[in-house]
Amino acid sequence: MIPLLAALQAATAAPLPEDAPARVATAATDAAPAAGHHGIDILQLVLHASLPVQLVMLLLLFASIASWVIILRKKRVLDRATREADTFEERFWSGADMAKLYSGATERKRDVGGMEAIFEGGFREFNRVRQRRGVDPRAQLEGAQRAMRATASRELDGLEHNLEFLANVGSISPYVGLFGTVWGIMVSFQGLADVKEATIATVAPGISEALVATAMGLFAAIPAVWAYNRFATRVERLATRYDAFSEEFASILQRQAHLED
Repeated sequence: MIPLLAALQAATAAPLPEDAPARVATAATDAAPAAGHHGIDILQLVLHASLPVQLVMLLLLFASIASWVIILRKKRVLDRATREADTFEERFWSGADMAKLYSGATERKRDVGGMEAIFEGGFREFNRVRQRRGVDPRAQLEGAQRAMRATASRELDGLEHNLEFLANVGSISPYVGLFGTVWGIMVSFQGLADVKEATIATVAPGISEALVATAMGLFAAIPAVWAYNRFATRVERLATRYDAFSEEFASILQRQAHLED
């Protein structure tokens, strides 16, 4: 036992070789480039994928680009509709004469939209029915209300245009990407039939290429879902404002019809 301890102490106390630090540095230097080879080159994965997977990626890329075009346009449209509603409400409730508001709307008919278009349609129908002799005030009001509902429906249809496309991209793109991934994995495993020994290094490239399809599906779906929910909420708020204005304007027309009666 004592000779064994003495041998261990002698080995521990023995000095390191003079070139030991150089060996460690060389090993660290050699390991650094090796770690750098593990980066992901998306372009190479796409180019080396099978043709069906590439077609899936191309479809998802087109869906993503189209979604972003719609998102940018829809944001501009909704911003304009909100701004026009704020401006017209401020003018309407500031005590401006309704006849002047109506004449101004008719003069620039093509540029009128949103809440002002609802006002213009209701007031035009109210004046048309009122010119008839012996018309009941309720008939005048009902005609104006129908015109305002029809105009509001057209305005909301325009605001909701292309929202369905965003909803479809958000709901379908992940499944399209998953289809590409499944197809790519199937191709990778079929390639193992001619290999005597299957290893991770043999299967990994094909699976990596296939998983890019899933990533692209999520890349197309996430912005589309977010934009659809955001825009649908804004359209709903504008619809609520249009309904409230229609009711308030109908009350004003009702009082005016009874006064003239």
